[in-house]
Amino acid sequence: MSDYCLSLICDPNVSEKLLDTLLATVPDQIFTSTSTFSHGIPHGRLTRDEQVMGRSRSLQIQLVTSEHQLDDLLAQLRRDFPGTGLRYWATELSLQGVIE
Repeated sequence: MSDYCLSLICDPNVSEKLLDTLLATVPDQIFTSTSTFSHGIPHGRLTRDEQVMGRSRSLQIQLVTSEHQLDDLLAQLRRDFPGTGLRYWATELSLQGVIE
């Protein structure tokens, strides 16, 4: 079974809830979160300032997960975050590890 890198992009308004959900759902996983900007967001989701800048503030989260855990996690995110515009993509990993 393959491992995947799951990338999540969320609005800052839901970032704490999303981080809490991940900490509770995948407590043994190390993941990263980074403040970033999103481009191409539908105009109605942008604040007035973001409309002028042409980008919106976002949080990007990346975590490595098994294929089975990925399916379960995506199902939970669909249940817990409907209508939030949470975006995701998953990339199969060819290599990963820890250098100790």
